[in-house]
Amino acid sequence: MTGEPGAEVIRIEGVSKKFGPVTALADITLRVRRGEILGLIGDNGAGKSTLIKILTGYHQPDGGRIVFEGEPTTLKSVVHARSLGIETVFQDLAMVDDLPVYLNLHLNRELTHRPLPFLRRREMKRRAREALDSIGIDIPSVTAEVGMLSGGQRQAIAVARSVYSEAKLLLLDEPLAAMGAKESAVILRLLRELKQRGDIAIILIAHNYGQVIDVCDRVNLLQHGEITFDRRSKDTTVAELLELVNAEYRLDRGR
Repeated sequence: MTGEPGAEVIRIEGVSKKFGPVTALADITLRVRRGEILGLIGDNGAGKSTLIKILTGYHQPDGGRIVFEGEPTTLKSVVHARSLGIETVFQDLAMVDDLPVYLNLHLNRELTHRPLPFLRRREMKRRAREALDSIGIDIPSVTAEVGMLSGGQRQAIAVARSVYSEAKLLLLDEPLAAMGAKESAVILRLLRELKQRGDIAIILIAHNYGQVIDVCDRVNLLQHGEITFDRRSKDTTVAELLELVNAEYRLDRGR
């Protein structure tokens, strides 16, 4: 598999998942290409979390197949998925507030002087600054404690950590949740920068349809464990997406 922009990074075909009698996913098919952002929307309980956990190797699908970089792949575990270049940024960010930015960027990937277990702090600071600058993240000092930063800056650092680890597929689980307009703007600008680089595929889970249409190339709507809508963002509107979701809500209430 070459790394050219536009090449397909991941494709899932007919993926299904049940938990006892409950069908979480039914015959899911989707694809994402390098340099593309796919917006994944749907109400709570639609199956988004289950799908993300399958793509991270946390859950195994009951049926269907996953093709990663052109090869049929079984994601055996979270560690295995990460080794392939599948990184996830969850809402809780998995960051240590009282550690500085540069150590959070190297969390579980610390550089040490061998054979002595001393941290190469100067080199980690240099690499952290380089990683942040390369994708335009404005953090005044890499020695600042993460807990002292804004929500937007913290989210940006979490994304930078995944990019720094050479992610090929980046899964973002509600990165804009509970953020104000200013903080959201930081992440939206970062996503546009990553898209322009063209070397990573992104799946963005979000509830703000305006933001999804603004930054994503395509939108998939997940309803009752199925992809019911797949369209280029420029060919749909917020009103159409709201009507699809509201129609589902009215149908559910009528059952």
